Amino acid sequence: MKKLILALGILLWVCSGTARAGNVFPSALGTLLDRAQAGNPGAQYRLGLRYAQGKGVDQDYQQAMDWYLKSALQEYAPAQYSLGELYDKGLGVPKNLQTAAGWYRKAAEQGEAAAQYSLGTMYDQGQGVKQNYAQAMMWFRKAAEQKVALAQYNIGMMYYLGQGVPQDYAQAMEWFRQAAEQDEALAQYNIGVMYRDGQGVKQDYEQAIDWLRKSATQGNVAAQYSIGMMYDRGQGVPRDATQAMQWLRKAAEQGDASAQHIIGEKYGNQLVTAQSRQQSMEWLRKAADQGDAVAQFKLGLLYVDEQGATQDYRQGMEWFRKAADQGYAPAQYNLGILYLNGQGVDQDYLQGVDWFRKAAQQGDVEAQQYLGMMYAQGTGVVQDYLQAMDWFRLAAKQGYAVAQYNLGMMYDQGQGVLQDYKQATEWYGAAAKQGYAPAQYSLGMMYDQGQGVPHNPLQAVDWLRKAAEQGHAAAQYNLGVMYYLGQDIPQDYMQAIDWFQKAAEQGDTSAQYNLGVIYRQGQGVLRDYAQAMEWFRKAADKGNVSAQYSLGMMYDQGQGTPQDYVQAMERFRRAAERGHPAAQYALGVMYDKGHGAKQDYVRAYQWLSSAAGAGNKDAIKYRDTLAAKMTAKQLAEAQRLTQNR
Repeated sequence: MKKLILALGILLWVCSGTARAGNVFPSALGTLLDRAQAGNPGAQYRLGLRYAQGKGVDQDYQQAMDWYLKSALQEYAPAQYSLGELYDKGLGVPKNLQTAAGWYRKAAEQGEAAAQYSLGTMYDQGQGVKQNYAQAMMWFRKAAEQKVALAQYNIGMMYYLGQGVPQDYAQAMEWFRQAAEQDEALAQYNIGVMYRDGQGVKQDYEQAIDWLRKSATQGNVAAQYSIGMMYDRGQGVPRDATQAMQWLRKAAEQGDASAQHIIGEKYGNQLVTAQSRQQSMEWLRKAADQGDAVAQFKLGLLYVDEQGATQDYRQGMEWFRKAADQGYAPAQYNLGILYLNGQGVDQDYLQGVDWFRKAAQQGDVEAQQYLGMMYAQGTGVVQDYLQAMDWFRLAAKQGYAVAQYNLGMMYDQGQGVLQDYKQATEWYGAAAKQGYAPAQYSLGMMYDQGQGVPHNPLQAVDWLRKAAEQGHAAAQYNLGVMYYLGQDIPQDYMQAIDWFQKAAEQGDTSAQYNLGVIYRQGQGVLRDYAQAMEWFRKAADKGNVSAQYSLGMMYDQGQGTPQDYVQAMERFRRAAERGHPAAQYALGVMYDKGHGAKQDYVRAYQWLSSAAGAGNKDAIKYRDTLAAKMTAKQLAEAQRLTQNR
C-alpha cells in the first residue's frame, strides 16, 4: 500500500508544476491554492497531499485533513482514500478505524484501487468493521483486477490458509505468482516456501532457492533467513557454511531474531576462543532482547556453563528467568537447578521445586525426573514415594531412561508400591535397552539372583558386561566375582582380574580387596605379596575393613614387607573397632602374646570375647584357655569391660 501511495504522490507532484530541490515555486503553489479555494476537487486534494507530505509547505496534517475533506465531499475518490488513511493512522485526528473504513468504502466504490485494498485488509483483520473474509476477498479481487500486487498476494494468502474460501494451494500459487511478477517480495517468498515444502507443487529446491533469492535481494528478511538455512542444510544448493552465514547475517542485521539466534548458536559451537564466545553472546543477546525465549535460555547457559572468572550465575539466572516467564520449560528446569544448588541466588528448595513443577507440567522429562527424586528423598518437600512414583512414571512413559530406571528401583525396593520384582525388571529392561548403564547393571543382577525373571547366568553376564563396558564400577566388580567364583559360568581368573582391575581403578574398594586376595594367593597370576600389599592398602585407606584385616595379617606374617607387629596391631585394631570378628580375634591373640604392645590379658580377653560374641569358635576356645591363666581380679575387670562395650 505504501508503494502505491508513493507512486501516486510522485505522479501528482509532476503534474503540479515545475519543481526544485525539496520545494516548489511560490507562484505554482499560489496557483494551486487559488484553484483549491475556487472549489476544484483535484486541486484541493493535491494541496492536502502537499500538507501531508510537507512538500513546499510545512507539514501540517490538520491542514491536509481540511483540504482532503473539501475534496472528498465532492466525491473525489483519491481524497476520500487519503482521508481514510489519516483516520486509519491517527494523523491530524484521533485514530478512528470505523471512520477510516467509511471513507475507504466511498473511494473503493468509485474504483479507487488503493482504497479497495485497504478496505479488504480491514475486513480481513476485523478492524473498523466486523471481520468478514467474504467481503475481504471481494475487495481484494477488485484491487487485484487493477494490478495491486499486495491485493493479489493477500488473495493468495486467503487460499493458502483457507480463510473465507476452501484451502487451495494451487489457487494460492496462482495469485502469489501474479503478485510476484510485479516484484512483490512477500509473494516471491511464499512461492519459494511452497516449492521448498512441496505445497501445491512438486517439491523443488532449485525453484525454491530461485524465488527466495528474488525476494531476499529486495530485502525480505524471512527470505534471507530461509536461504541461509537452505545453504546451512544443503537443500537445493551445495552445503555452504559461508553462504549460509552471509544470508543469515543479512536477516540478522535487519533484526530477525531467528537469524540472530542461529548465528549466536554457530559462534557458540566454536567456543574455543574468547572472541567466538563474545560473538555468540552478542548475537544471542540481540535475539534475546527481542523476546526469543530459546535465545534467552541459551544465553543463560553460556553464563552458567562458562568456566573461571567469566562464569556468572546471576546473569545466567536473569536470562533463565526471562525465558522461564515465557513458559520455556528447559529454562524453568535450569532455574530450578540454580535454586536447588544456591547458584546465583540463595539456596531455596521450595523455589526449586516450584520451577521444576512448572517445567514438569509441560512434559519436561528432566524436570519430571528431578521432581520425582526430590519427593523420593524428601528434599524441599515432604518425602512422598507415591508422588515420586507419579513423576517418575510420567517421564518413564516418555522414554526417559533415568526415570525408567528409578521407577524400577521403586518397585525393586517396595517404595511407594508393593515390592514387585517383575515390574522392576520390566522398567530396568526398558532403560537398559536404551544403553543406560545403571539399569543394565540392575537387570544383570536380577538375572543373576532370579528376581522377577528366571535365574539366567548368561543373561546376567551379558547385561553386566554391557554396563561394565560403559565404566560402571559395580558391574565390573560383580562380573569379576562371577568369573572368580565360576558359579554357573566357567571359572576364569584372568577375566576376573581384568574386571576387578577396571573397578579397582575407579576406587571400588571391594575390587581392590579382591585383587589383594588374588595376588596374595596367586590365583591366575604368580603370587606377589608386594602387589597384594598395594591393593590391600588402597582398599584399607578407604575404609574397607576386610582389607584392613588382611593388611594386618601381612604385617603380622611378614609377607611383602618386613614383619611388623606394631603395624599389624594397628591394622587389626582399625578393623576390630568396626566389628570385624577375625580382626578382633587376631587383636586378642596379639595382646595375649605381647606382639606389637605390652602383654595385656585383660584387653586380650576383651577382644576375644567380642569375636566370640560374633560366633568365632576359635575365639571362644582361646578366650576360655586365657581365662584359666588370669587372676580373679584380671578376669573380673575383663568381664566388666566386655559388658560395657
